[in-house]
Amino acid sequence: MSDDYDRGRRDGLRLALTVLTAEEAKWAALLGESRSWRTNATREVRHKTLQIAQQRITTVLNRLTPKNSAEMDPELAAALGRVGL
Repeated sequence: MSDDYDRGRRDGLRLALTVLTAEEAKWAALLGESRSWRTNATREVRHKTLQIAQQRITTVLNRLTPKNSAEMDPELAAALGRVGL
């Protein structure tokens, strides 16, 4: 049961990080594009919120990652490599 729970937890965190990365890229491309200052301000807030959420998920993944890289699960290491952590 614990192994299935851990695997599901890692899968969920990887999925969340992937979604946040895609959303951040979308909002980064739109920064400053509007003539309206209010729209630009809203986009900046959304972009910053996504960056903060990514950092929080990265922190959780770092807590799940063993300190010794030799002990790290290969599946988790591959996922972290794909997202550039």
